[in-house]
Amino acid sequence: MSSSTLHARPAADIPTIPHVSRERVPSPAHLARADRTSDLLRQACRAPAADRQRLLDEVVTMNMSVATALASRYRTRGIASEDLQQVAYLALVKAAHGYDAELGNDFLSYAVPTIRGEIKRHFRDLGWMVRPPRRIQELQARITTADAELSQSLGRSPRPSEIAVHLGESCDDVNEALATVGCFTPSSLDRPAGENGTMTISDLLGGEDAAKGAVEARAMLAPVVSRLCERDRRILLLRFFRGWTQQEIAEDIGVTQMQVSRLLTRIMSDLRKDLEDRGETSASPAPATG
Repeated sequence: MSSSTLHARPAADIPTIPHVSRERVPSPAHLARADRTSDLLRQACRAPAADRQRLLDEVVTMNMSVATALASRYRTRGIASEDLQQVAYLALVKAAHGYDAELGNDFLSYAVPTIRGEIKRHFRDLGWMVRPPRRIQELQARITTADAELSQSLGRSPRPSEIAVHLGESCDDVNEALATVGCFTPSSLDRPAGENGTMTISDLLGGEDAAKGAVEARAMLAPVVSRLCERDRRILLLRFFRGWTQQEIAEDIGVTQMQVSRLLTRIMSDLRKDLEDRGETSASPAPATG
C-alpha cells in the first residue's frame, strides 16, 4: 500500500491500537502471598495473645521481601543499606501490629506507606551529620526534584533564582538549603582533590600560622617598648632581632660585656613591670559616673 493510499484512507477505517495498561499484573506468587497474608491477619484478629504473636510473626516473615525492596530504593544516599533494611523490617512489624483486618483493605496498601514513612523519618532524624532545621531538610529534597525537572526543560543547570520561582520559595531560603548540601554526608578529608588524585582535601587545608603565637606578644610589647630610651631599644634590636652576642653588642655601644648583661636584665625587668601595670589598669573597673 502506498503512502498516498494510506493518507487517503478515512480515519474511521484505520484500526486503533488498544490502550495497554502499564500497571504491573500481579504474579500468581504475589496473589498467593496476599491471600495468605489476609488469612493470617484475620486469624490473628480473633486469636488469643500467644497465637496472635505467632501469626503476626509469620505475616512479617512472609512480607520481608517487600520491606527489602523498599529499602533498596534508598541505597547510596548516605546511610548503609543494612541499616535501612533494619528500619524497614521494624516498620513492617509495626504495620503488622497496627493493621486492622476488619477494614478489609489489602495489607500492603497499609504496610508500604508505613515502611516508606519510617525510612524517610530515619533519614530526617538520624541521617544528617550536621542537622539543619527541618524546613531546610524538606526544602532541600524539593530542590533536588526541581533541579532535575528544570535541567531537563532548560537544557542546563538552573540558577537558584529559577529554582526559587519554580518552587514558590524565597531566593534566600533556596540559597540556605543549597548551602546545607554537604551536611548530610560531608566529603571525607581523605577524598582525592583534583584530577590527578595525588592530593587529598586535607592537603588543601591551611595549617596554623607559625607567627600566630607572636602576634599577641607583639601587640602587648609595642607600647611598652616604645617608652624605652633609644639605647635600650637598640640593645633589644641587636640581641633579639639580629641575634648578636652580648660581646658584639658591647663593642657596638661602647660598654663591657658585663654591662650589657646587666642592661638586659634591667630592661627585661622594666618591661615586665610595665606589662603588669598595664594589665592591672585594664582589669580595674571603670570609675562610676554621675
